Amino acid sequence: MSSPLIYQLHKPACIDPDKTYPALFVMHGIGSNEQNMLSLVNGLEVHFYIFSIRGHLSQPPGYAYFTIQGYGKPHKEVFDQGINQLISFIDYATKQHPIDQNQLYLLGFSQGTIVSMTLGLTLGNRIKGIVALSGYIPIFVKEGYEIKPVNDLSIFILHGEYDNVLPYEWGIESKEFIEGLNANVTFKHYPEGHTLSLQNRQDFINWLLSNSK
Repeated sequence: MSSPLIYQLHKPACIDPDKTYPALFVMHGIGSNEQNMLSLVNGLEVHFYIFSIRGHLSQPPGYAYFTIQGYGKPHKEVFDQGINQLISFIDYATKQHPIDQNQLYLLGFSQGTIVSMTLGLTLGNRIKGIVALSGYIPIFVKEGYEIKPVNDLSIFILHGEYDNVLPYEWGIESKEFIEGLNANVTFKHYPEGHTLSLQNRQDFINWLLSNSK
């Protein structure tokens, strides 16, 4: 069975054949690629199988998971296709490797966060945790997608207060929407723009390690 998407895999150096492992699926921002996200999760391969996934659309100088028709408005058909491909990839990866099906995590930045949060709502309690870095949930996802129960889902939402790409208010809206679905939400904001700092990284690393015990 071939992979539906191009990806980079990092895994524990010593695999116990009698164990299964948590999986972390990593999604990049628009115009980036699967390599650029790996520095953010460096060292976590001690605990996780890490799948850093390349968007299937060309978006120079890198790739994307969907296209946009306006500010905060993805092309729905293209977006739907991207979500379906990512679901197919998660199915593929968890069948090909010794993954604990109860320990599936998603991590994204910007566009990668948009698809991560949508995947969490679509797959529901199949996902245990999401690290959502500077993103939002499209309106058509909130209003038109079949949202599964997320009462067992934990999500760490991080957003910069001075984000001039995806406004800070969108992060607050995501927090409030997901809290309304009874998910376990941790929300952190920082006096920064559309970027990640060492403090951001340490905070979500600590959150991931705590939630995957």
